[in-house]
Amino acid sequence: MDYPDAYIAYLVEFHATRDFFECHELLEEYWKEHPDDGLGETWIGLIQTAVGQYHERRGNLRGAASMYGKAAGKLLASPLERLGLDREDLIRQLEARREAAEAGTSGYEDIKMRLADSELAALCEEKCRERGLVWGKSGLDAADEVIHRHLTRDRTEVVEARAAALKARRAGNE
Repeated sequence: MDYPDAYIAYLVEFHATRDFFECHELLEEYWKEHPDDGLGETWIGLIQTAVGQYHERRGNLRGAASMYGKAAGKLLASPLERLGLDREDLIRQLEARREAAEAGTSGYEDIKMRLADSELAALCEEKCRERGLVWGKSGLDAADEVIHRHLTRDRTEVVEARAAALKARRAGNE
């Protein structure tokens, strides 16, 4: 089966670099560029899974629990089999991480998406080898710049867009 390059890149980042911020960026861009592919809710659920991991690893358990719950809700009815994923296993892990985050009873744990498609697994592992990465590396080994990625991103474009929108609203109210 052919999988989108952005999805394969997401899987590599998710399981090898554990750069969950990058996972979010990769799939969000793909999702927005392909709104009619029939997988919108699935892409959102996978993005939320990465964001949940990002929050949990940083100690934001409330944010993690929220994202895990939302992700499970989106992915429960999603055709994850089309993406070579074991849906039941992923939902089970999301629910377990949500419950742990809500209870505050355990530290961060990696979600390990079980790839049901052996060709996809081989492709992802090959992509890792090409980049000198290890598939399944622990997220606890990630560098601080990966763990706290949102603190270093350039938000100039976002700030400018919000300022322009505010200015337009104010002009409309005068």
